Amino acid sequence: MKRNYHVVDVFTRTAYGGNPLAVLTDARGLSDAAMQAIAREFNLAETTFVLPPEDAAHTCRLRIFTPRMELPFAGHPTVGTACVLAMARPGSGRTEMVFEEGVGPVAVVVDRSGDVPRATLTLQARIQRPDVKPARGEMARVLSVAEADIVDAFFASAGTPFCFIELTDEAAVDRAFIDRQAWQDHLSRAWSPHVFFFCGDKRHGGRLYARMCAPAMGIEEDPATGAAAAALVGALAERSGNDEAVFELHILQGVAMGRRSEIEAAASTRDGVTVAVSVGGSTASVAQGTIETP
Repeated sequence: MKRNYHVVDVFTRTAYGGNPLAVLTDARGLSDAAMQAIAREFNLAETTFVLPPEDAAHTCRLRIFTPRMELPFAGHPTVGTACVLAMARPGSGRTEMVFEEGVGPVAVVVDRSGDVPRATLTLQARIQRPDVKPARGEMARVLSVAEADIVDAFFASAGTPFCFIELTDEAAVDRAFIDRQAWQDHLSRAWSPHVFFFCGDKRHGGRLYARMCAPAMGIEEDPATGAAAAALVGALAERSGNDEAVFELHILQGVAMGRRSEIEAAASTRDGVTVAVSVGGSTASVAQGTIETP
């Protein structure tokens, strides 16, 4: 059976930048195995499948697959899918949606007033952080950098867990690469095996420069990682001691890959605890067509 699909680039205003995403706008009747096979066929970081909502008050149920596994939540698939669905509706301006994802309802607002749509997701969530911290020396070996290049390392999650490693500067971020044996030895069975490494200004309104590698997901490197941005902004908001009720960061990712991505991330805090995170950016259309499904 043939199904319609769209390919879009997320967190960019220009096609062939940002993070590619495939969206099947009607996935009714597809099995879990079929969805995984389709995601493997597209071989993009993620492919999304739109299904009728379980709660009629919501827009749809959204399932998200990497080439290797299903995710309970991811940022660029949520933002990109919202833009695809909004562009199929008549008119312009502001469109509000609620997606049912593995982490629960995710609110998304799409703004179509400009030349490309822009979406911002908001997830009501506490940041999960385990007591254990990654060892600096081990993380240096995982990233093939000197231990002196490591500023900090910690785990955090806003639905999808990540290992965050802060490096000294952009040069260190750019020269890092995953040592697969060290990753296997030190991180593959850790609280999270997915590595988001960054540098920059961690204060409210600051700019970060980042990369992300997730061998366990089948992703050698990701041009833009919204779920990691959500977890990171929430974790840094709690650590900042900032009195601001909203803590904001601008994250630049995918530059070394030639897929520049710009992510706006924000955390809302109450009594020093993150209660909601938001991730936003633009989406550019690339292709649409039909695919024969299993």
